[in-house]
Amino acid sequence: MRIRELLEALRAEYGDLQWWPADTAFEVMVGAVLTQNTSWTNVEKALANLRAIDALSPDGLMALGQEELAGYIRPSGYFNVKADRLRHLLAFLDEAGGVEGLASLETDALRAALLAVKGVGPETADDIVLYAFNRPVFVVDAYTRRLFERLEIPQARDQYDRLRAQVEAEVGPDVAALNDLHALIVEHGKERCRPRPRCEGCPLQGRCSYPG
Repeated sequence: MRIRELLEALRAEYGDLQWWPADTAFEVMVGAVLTQNTSWTNVEKALANLRAIDALSPDGLMALGQEELAGYIRPSGYFNVKADRLRHLLAFLDEAGGVEGLASLETDALRAALLAVKGVGPETADDIVLYAFNRPVFVVDAYTRRLFERLEIPQARDQYDRLRAQVEAEVGPDVAALNDLHALIVEHGKERCRPRPRCEGCPLQGRCSYPG
Protein backbone atom coordinates (compact mmCIF):
# COMPACT_ATOMS: atom_id res chain seq x y z
CA MET A 1 0.00 0.00 0.00
CA ARG A 2 1.32 3.42 -0.92
CA ILE A 3 1.62 6.09 1.74
CA ARG A 4 -0.63 8.51 -0.14
CA GLU A 5 -3.31 5.80 -0.40
CA LEU A 6 -3.09 5.29 3.34
CA LEU A 7 -3.43 9.01 3.96
CA GLU A 8 -6.56 9.28 1.82
CA ALA A 9 -8.15 6.18 3.38
CA LEU A 10 -7.62 7.52 6.90
CA ARG A 11 -8.80 11.01 5.93
CA ALA A 12 -12.03 9.51 4.61
CA GLU A 13 -12.55 7.74 7.94
CA TYR A 14 -11.50 10.37 10.48
CA GLY A 15 -11.57 13.71 8.66
CA ASP A 16 -9.39 16.69 9.56
CA LEU A 17 -7.97 16.30 13.08
CA GLN A 18 -6.18 19.68 13.26
CA TRP A 19 -3.22 18.52 15.33
CA TRP A 20 -1.17 19.50 17.49
CA PRO A 21 -3.49 20.54 20.38
CA ALA A 22 -1.62 23.65 21.56
CA ASP A 23 -1.97 27.42 21.36
CA THR A 24 1.69 28.34 20.84
CA ALA A 25 4.92 26.89 19.50
CA PHE A 26 6.29 26.87 23.03
CA GLU A 27 3.37 24.77 24.25
CA VAL A 28 4.09 22.28 21.48
CA MET A 29 7.70 22.04 22.67
CA VAL A 30 6.67 21.43 26.27
CA GLY A 31 4.02 18.92 25.23
CA ALA A 32 6.50 17.05 23.05
CA VAL A 33 8.69 16.41 26.09
CA LEU A 34 5.81 15.57 28.40
CA THR A 35 4.26 13.06 25.99
CA GLN A 36 7.34 10.83 26.08
CA ASN A 37 6.25 7.37 27.31
CA THR A 38 2.74 8.43 28.24
CA SER A 39 -0.68 9.18 26.76
CA TRP A 40 -1.81 12.63 25.71
CA THR A 41 -4.58 12.49 28.33
CA ASN A 42 -1.90 12.53 31.03
CA VAL A 43 -0.04 15.35 29.27
CA GLU A 44 -3.19 17.46 29.22
CA LYS A 45 -3.45 17.16 33.00
CA ALA A 46 0.14 18.31 33.43
CA LEU A 47 -0.35 21.22 31.03
CA ALA A 48 -3.54 22.20 32.87
CA ASN A 49 -1.57 22.34 36.11
CA LEU A 50 0.95 24.72 34.52
CA ARG A 51 -1.79 26.89 33.00
CA ALA A 52 -3.53 27.12 36.36
CA ILE A 53 -0.49 28.89 37.84
CA ASP A 54 0.19 30.89 34.66
CA ALA A 55 3.52 29.10 34.17
CA LEU A 56 3.16 27.79 30.62
CA SER A 57 5.79 30.15 29.21
CA PRO A 58 9.60 30.18 29.20
CA ASP A 59 9.71 32.72 32.04
CA GLY A 60 6.98 30.92 33.95
CA LEU A 61 8.74 27.57 33.86
CA MET A 62 12.14 29.06 34.63
CA ALA A 63 10.67 30.66 37.76
CA LEU A 64 9.80 27.22 39.14
CA GLY A 65 12.32 25.20 41.08
CA GLN A 66 13.17 21.72 39.87
CA GLU A 67 11.08 19.92 42.48
CA GLU A 68 8.22 22.38 42.11
CA LEU A 69 8.15 21.86 38.34
CA ALA A 70 8.25 18.09 38.79
CA GLY A 71 5.26 18.30 41.09
CA TYR A 72 3.14 20.18 38.58
CA ILE A 73 3.94 17.78 35.74
CA ARG A 74 3.51 14.64 37.88
CA PRO A 75 0.47 13.43 35.86
CA SER A 76 2.69 12.95 32.80
CA GLY A 77 4.80 10.30 34.55
CA TYR A 78 8.60 10.17 34.90
CA PHE A 79 8.13 13.68 36.26
CA ASN A 80 11.61 14.12 37.74
CA VAL A 81 13.25 13.08 34.47
CA LYS A 82 10.92 15.28 32.44
CA ALA A 83 11.45 18.27 34.72
CA ASP A 84 15.18 17.93 34.09
CA ARG A 85 14.61 17.63 30.34
CA LEU A 86 12.37 20.68 30.29
CA ARG A 87 15.03 22.73 32.05
CA HIS A 88 17.61 21.67 29.46
CA LEU A 89 15.14 22.61 26.72
CA LEU A 90 14.54 26.00 28.34
CA ALA A 91 18.28 26.69 28.53
CA PHE A 92 18.65 25.73 24.88
CA LEU A 93 15.73 27.93 23.89
CA ASP A 94 17.16 30.91 25.74
CA GLU A 95 20.59 30.45 24.14
CA ALA A 96 19.01 30.14 20.68
CA GLY A 97 17.12 33.42 21.00
CA GLY A 98 13.75 31.96 21.82
CA VAL A 99 11.18 30.55 19.43
CA GLU A 100 11.98 33.35 16.97
CA GLY A 101 15.65 32.41 16.95
CA LEU A 102 14.88 28.77 16.25
CA ALA A 103 12.40 29.72 13.54
CA SER A 104 15.21 31.41 11.63
CA LEU A 105 17.11 28.12 11.24
CA GLU A 106 16.85 25.92 8.17
CA THR A 107 14.97 22.69 8.82
CA ASP A 108 18.00 20.38 8.95
CA ALA A 109 19.87 22.78 11.24
CA LEU A 110 16.83 23.16 13.49
CA ARG A 111 16.41 19.42 13.81
CA ALA A 112 20.12 18.88 14.49
CA ALA A 113 20.10 21.58 17.18
CA LEU A 114 17.13 19.99 18.93
CA LEU A 115 18.71 16.55 18.83
CA ALA A 116 21.70 17.95 20.71
CA VAL A 117 19.48 18.85 23.68
CA LYS A 118 19.56 16.35 26.54
CA GLY A 119 16.41 14.23 26.52
CA VAL A 120 15.32 15.15 22.98
CA GLY A 121 15.35 12.15 20.68
CA PRO A 122 14.27 11.88 17.04
CA GLU A 123 10.54 11.54 17.72
CA THR A 124 10.45 14.48 20.14
CA ALA A 125 12.56 16.61 17.81
CA ASP A 126 10.32 15.87 14.85
CA ASP A 127 7.18 16.61 16.89
CA ILE A 128 8.65 20.05 17.54
CA VAL A 129 9.93 20.64 14.00
CA LEU A 130 6.62 19.65 12.41
CA TYR A 131 4.06 21.02 14.82
CA ALA A 132 5.81 24.02 16.40
CA PHE A 133 7.68 25.24 13.29
CA ASN A 134 5.54 23.87 10.45
CA ARG A 135 8.39 22.17 8.62
CA PRO A 136 7.87 19.20 6.26
CA VAL A 137 9.07 16.31 8.41
CA PHE A 138 7.27 13.11 9.40
CA VAL A 139 7.08 11.84 12.97
CA VAL A 140 7.69 8.10 13.33
CA ASP A 141 6.17 6.60 16.46
CA ALA A 142 5.03 3.22 17.76
CA TYR A 143 1.63 3.62 16.10
CA THR A 144 3.35 4.14 12.75
CA ARG A 145 5.52 1.05 13.00
CA ARG A 146 2.64 -1.17 14.13
CA LEU A 147 0.37 -0.02 11.30
CA PHE A 148 3.07 -0.16 8.64
CA GLU A 149 4.03 -3.71 9.65
CA ARG A 150 0.42 -4.87 9.45
CA LEU A 151 0.04 -3.22 6.06
CA GLU A 152 3.33 -4.84 4.98
CA ILE A 153 4.86 -1.52 4.03
CA PRO A 154 8.47 -2.57 3.30
CA GLN A 155 10.16 0.17 5.34
CA ALA A 156 8.22 -0.62 8.55
CA ARG A 157 11.28 -1.97 10.39
CA ASP A 158 13.82 0.46 8.98
CA GLN A 159 15.84 2.68 11.27
CA TYR A 160 14.03 5.85 12.30
CA ASP A 161 15.61 8.25 9.82
CA ARG A 162 15.29 5.88 6.86
CA LEU A 163 11.59 5.33 7.50
CA ARG A 164 11.03 9.05 8.04
CA ALA A 165 12.83 9.90 4.79
CA GLN A 166 10.83 7.33 2.83
CA VAL A 167 7.50 8.75 4.01
CA GLU A 168 8.65 12.30 3.29
CA ALA A 169 9.75 11.26 -0.20
CA GLU A 170 6.36 9.71 -0.98
CA VAL A 171 4.24 12.48 0.51
CA GLY A 172 6.43 15.35 -0.66
CA PRO A 173 7.26 18.62 1.14
CA ASP A 174 3.62 19.07 2.16
CA VAL A 175 3.45 20.19 5.79
CA ALA A 176 -0.32 19.83 6.03
CA ALA A 177 -0.26 16.29 4.60
CA LEU A 178 2.60 15.16 6.88
CA ASN A 179 0.84 16.71 9.86
CA ASP A 180 -2.42 15.03 8.90
CA LEU A 181 -0.81 11.65 8.23
CA HIS A 182 0.83 11.47 11.64
CA ALA A 183 -2.31 12.65 13.45
CA LEU A 184 -4.48 10.17 11.55
CA ILE A 185 -2.14 7.26 12.26
CA VAL A 186 -2.22 8.10 15.98
CA GLU A 187 -6.02 8.30 15.93
CA HIS A 188 -6.30 5.02 14.05
CA GLY A 189 -3.82 3.42 16.45
CA LYS A 190 -5.90 4.46 19.43
CA GLU A 191 -9.28 3.65 17.90
CA ARG A 192 -8.61 0.46 15.97
CA CYS A 193 -5.03 -0.63 15.31
CA ARG A 194 -4.21 -1.48 18.90
CA PRO A 195 -1.87 -4.28 20.02
CA ARG A 196 -5.09 -6.33 19.99
CA PRO A 197 -6.80 -4.58 17.10
CA ARG A 198 -10.47 -3.91 16.47
CA CYS A 199 -10.58 -5.12 12.90
CA GLU A 200 -14.33 -5.17 12.26
CA GLY A 201 -15.27 -2.11 10.25
CA CYS A 202 -11.66 -0.97 9.82
CA PRO A 203 -11.27 1.19 6.70
CA LEU A 204 -8.07 -0.70 5.86
CA GLN A 205 -9.62 -4.16 5.87
CA GLY A 206 -8.68 -6.06 2.76
CA ARG A 207 -5.32 -4.29 2.58
CA CYS A 208 -4.04 -5.39 5.99
CA SER A 209 -2.19 -8.65 6.65
CA TYR A 210 -3.21 -8.95 10.31
CA PRO A 211 -5.04 -12.28 10.88
CA GLY A 212 -8.04 -10.52 12.47
